[in-house]
Amino acid sequence: MIFFDKLHNNILQNQSLLFVGLDPNPEMMPAHYKSQDVIDDLWNWLQFIISETADFVCAYKPTLGFYEALGVAGLELLHKTLAAIPTHIPIILDAKHSDLNTSTVFARTVFTEWQVDAITLSPYTGQDHVAPFLVYPDKAVFILCCTSNPGAEALQQYPTNESPLYLQVVKESKNWGTPEQLGLEVGTINPEVLALIRSVAPERIIMARSIWAAGNNLKQILAAGLNASGDGLLIPVPQDMLASPNLSDNIQSLRAGINQARTEIIRDGSTCSVWLPDVCLLNQHPQLDLILQLYDIGCIMFGNFVQASGATFPYYIDLRKIISNPQVFNQVLSAYEKILKNLKFDRLAGIPYGSLPTATGLSLRLHCPMIFPRKEVKAHGTRRLIEGNFYPDETVVVVDDILISGKSVMEGAEKLKSAGLKINDIVVFIDHEQGVQNRLLANGYRGHSVFTISEITETLYQAGRINQEQFLAFQESK
Repeated sequence: MIFFDKLHNNILQNQSLLFVGLDPNPEMMPAHYKSQDVIDDLWNWLQFIISETADFVCAYKPTLGFYEALGVAGLELLHKTLAAIPTHIPIILDAKHSDLNTSTVFARTVFTEWQVDAITLSPYTGQDHVAPFLVYPDKAVFILCCTSNPGAEALQQYPTNESPLYLQVVKESKNWGTPEQLGLEVGTINPEVLALIRSVAPERIIMARSIWAAGNNLKQILAAGLNASGDGLLIPVPQDMLASPNLSDNIQSLRAGINQARTEIIRDGSTCSVWLPDVCLLNQHPQLDLILQLYDIGCIMFGNFVQASGATFPYYIDLRKIISNPQVFNQVLSAYEKILKNLKFDRLAGIPYGSLPTATGLSLRLHCPMIFPRKEVKAHGTRRLIEGNFYPDETVVVVDDILISGKSVMEGAEKLKSAGLKINDIVVFIDHEQGVQNRLLANGYRGHSVFTISEITETLYQAGRINQEQFLAFQESK
């Protein structure tokens, strides 16, 4: 399971945005744990913290530096601590790693040997440092963009308070990885700083730090850091709370307070935003408004994005956000419908998991029954390869969201054909081009797309949404 899903599953299961720092700091350890062996004492304390909090937090964050400071015994303690954490709870290793030369081997160690789910990194050696961590598709990184340390202010606020360096770090790091791969670590006692970062990165997970240092109003912090859906913000459990013998009761009380404030914020801010066009081109694309909306809500991003294969693309497309914006989702369905109404089929099929909401919407619009091939076959129940009712020899049109290599959509089509169904047409929203339509044709399928990536890029460039450098980077990648 990827980190993003693991984290959100645990947020839902434990109804909590809280994470706990598992830091073997002898200075913070309660006196009643202290004996002759500091490592054993710390281990007993860490075990207590895990057992008291596992049902009330969404993640654990061990700080590597505390374990390293204890020498070899400390690293052994780290391994015991990682093993003691329930497997369904994600682990964010707070390493602040910053060495480019060791990034590849360190990424392999923490992700494959230590089996942590995410790691914190320093941004100042750039994307080259982050890339070795992003080639693990089920893992994630958190980029340190802001710290609460007063001594860092001269750097973070440079060159001006209106355009500080920490915001530039946010803007640049967004180009390094997808929202599922890359989050932000923000240490601040100032809700205004958190709000600025959220405005620049509305789609990113923010791991907040140091928010309790000045006794801040919890609701102000949440209002500043939560995203439009009322989540996307991880809150630290106060360090001094971990020394309490009543830790379980205290953390449940804190969780309840956060959830109540969060509910009030969501209720007060609940709305469905309406997008309005802001450009007019002489020779504009017939779907100009839709392309601009997809870009404006973060479904289409330009930068240098590392793929699971290790390759770097100058753009990234994430259509999963569409379902949270009814205005855009409605237009997307209409665009599909224009293609589908000219095809002949008995049923339509969505490819798990990205296109299932779209296929469902189209099924309702067209009054056409829907089926879908399972991505994996369950080991229990009916063990069906295809969900939904159908009859052999029926013609099915396959609907998917993005066509890159054509591999996944053709695999889904082959599953449908194995059940005696006929597949002639595959309809997608965006075609990445580079010969994929010919590959479909060579395998007996007609491909149709609402947009090609070239259409989208050229339209965004003409509309001023992307600059010449981004446009040329795309052209060179073709």
